[in-house]
This record gives sequence, C-alpha cells and structure tokens, in this order.
Amino acid sequence: MRVHRDDLARLLDGWLSPATFTDAAENGLQVEGKPEVERVVCGVTASRALIERALDERADAIIVHHGLVWSGGIRRLDGWLGARVRLLMKAELSLFAYHLPLDAHPELGNNAELARALGVVETRPFGRYQGQLIGVAGVLQEPLAAAAFLARVAERVGPVHPASRLVEQVRSVGICSGGAASMIHDAVAERLDVFVTGEPAEWSHAISAETGVGFLAAGHHATERFGPRALAARLTSQGIDARFIDVENAA
Repeated sequence: MRVHRDDLARLLDGWLSPATFTDAAENGLQVEGKPEVERVVCGVTASRALIERALDERADAIIVHHGLVWSGGIRRLDGWLGARVRLLMKAELSLFAYHLPLDAHPELGNNAELARALGVVETRPFGRYQGQLIGVAGVLQEPLAAAAFLARVAERVGPVHPASRLVEQVRSVGICSGGAASMIHDAVAERLDVFVTGEPAEWSHAISAETGVGFLAAGHHATERFGPRALAARLTSQGIDARFIDVENAA
C-alpha cells in the first residue's frame, strides 16, 4: 500500500505524540524525501550502514530511534553527517526519528516491549527524565533466582555487562532502555529488586551495592531494538510494507 509522506508523518505523530515530550532530539520528519512512500525500514540509529541497507531494500522512508538532529539542530553538513544526508537526499529517502516518544509509548515503546520480553507484568510508568516518566516497572509472574533472571536477560536481550549482586529472588523490576543509569535512584526510592537499562555509569554499581537494588546493563543498542521492531509490525498491520533492520552494534 502506498501512503503519502505527510500522511505517514501524521500517522506516526498520532501514535507517538511527540509534542508531549521535552526531548534533546528533534522528533518527527527530519529529512524530507519523495512524496509517495511504498516501503519503510525501521531501525535503531540513522547510521550510514542502516541508510545503505534501506537503499538496498528500495525503501522510501526510514524510521529510527536515534536520528540526525539533536540539541539545537544541525550546524554543519560535512564529514560523516554530510555523507549520511547526501545519501538520503540523493535517493529522496525520508528520515523520521522518535527518541523519547519511542521509549515511553505504553504499547510500542522500547520499555514496554522490553518488559514483555522479560516477562514483567502489572506494568506502570516508572523513571523520571526531565519531569517525564519514560520507563516501566512491574513484577515477574513468578519470582526468579538471580542466576535465572540474568540468563533470561542474556537470552532475550543480549549479553549483560558484569552485573551487580542481585537479591536471591527477583520479583520487582524497573526498566528504562539506553543510557538511563541514573534511574537506579528511582528504583531505590521504589524499593525494587532490580533495575535494567542499557549501559552503566561509573558510579552505578556502587549505588547498587550500597542500596541492595540490583543493576543490569544489557546494551544501549540491544535494549532499544524493541520499539523500532514493534513499530514495523504496527505499520505492517496497517497495510504498509515495513520491516525492521538490525545493524549490529556492541554498545
């Protein structure tokens, strides 16, 4: 099914409500391509590798979590950034990006999907960033021994950065994908058993050790594949040819 680029923008904005977020990213359409969109590629980051994969797939639009326009916009179009934009413009390939909106969405969001993958239920908003709750917290249907929970995260998300010591039985879990180490403070305030994010901070294991709240970092990229994948599935359900492409990233 073909859709006009502007109609696709309205559809995405309607689902993800970017205007309701205070964000460091410019959410929505970042690079305007051809008017008619027949095929969409969804991914985590608007890297050159993802753009080239989208061109191989003959896509008309890319939707990502990490776009090209951050904190005040683009100041120079040279080097690696210029090369990415040239690829997009030459092919008339539209680029859409949704940062916090694709973290926080209760159905399509990285955190909601990550919670589902880990078997976390009874979820509720958790983790405050600039006054906005963008993560989720909940409980496992059945408590898991620490080793079993670590194994589940490794199996369903990816390799876990050396974890802090966990409680013997994990029941309550807080989740915020990406670089959200500071939200361990929210997990401590709510007395959760463990907090799962993408990457650690220098001080995160010390806070974990001193409070008894476990800290797991399963990869920035790995924890943020879930939203773009869910978005591709939702677009497909609307009759739009959409596919998720994962460009591997160890970070």
